[in-house]
Amino acid sequence: MIIIKPHPNHTLYIGALIRMTSEQRLLKAFELSEMTRDLFLQGLRKRFPEKNEEEIKVIYIERIAKCYNRNY
Repeated sequence: MIIIKPHPNHTLYIGALIRMTSEQRLLKAFELSEMTRDLFLQGLRKRFPEKNEEEIKVIYIERIAKCYNRNY
């Protein structure tokens, strides 16, 4: 038997999204994308403390390239 964890805030989140304009949703998507990139870079800096900023950016670009969907 699979027990699904309740998500009480999910309904509130969906309601907030519905109330947003298209422009607000797009701006929120950009904000979340930027935050994700920043967190990824922070993680790389923590994982590779001996690397300088230029080397970190090379690693970042290589890892992002692995995730790129070439079907588009």
